[in-house]
Amino acid sequence: MQFQQLRSFREVAAEMSFTRAARNLHYSQPSVTAHIKNLEDYIGAPLFHRAGGRVQLTEAGMRLLPHAEKIILIAEAACIDAASAGRTRPAA
Repeated sequence: MQFQQLRSFREVAAEMSFTRAARNLHYSQPSVTAHIKNLEDYIGAPLFHRAGGRVQLTEAGMRLLPHAEKIILIAEAACIDAASAGRTRPAA
């Protein structure tokens, strides 16, 4: 499982559209589709129902979403924390 896959998953879930998710993330639509496919393969279950241009979360997708959101928030907080350490002056 890769961080980009979780970001793509969260964005597709928020937008209910692979195309809009790709645009928001500045990825190509085939990249987002590949991220989701690879994540589904890793988990062993489909995360979205796709029918007639509509996208809906499956049960597995609904269960994964809150975990993905937490992982993304923790990773973003870690980056902010680490970056702020790099901007501070060492004690004299």
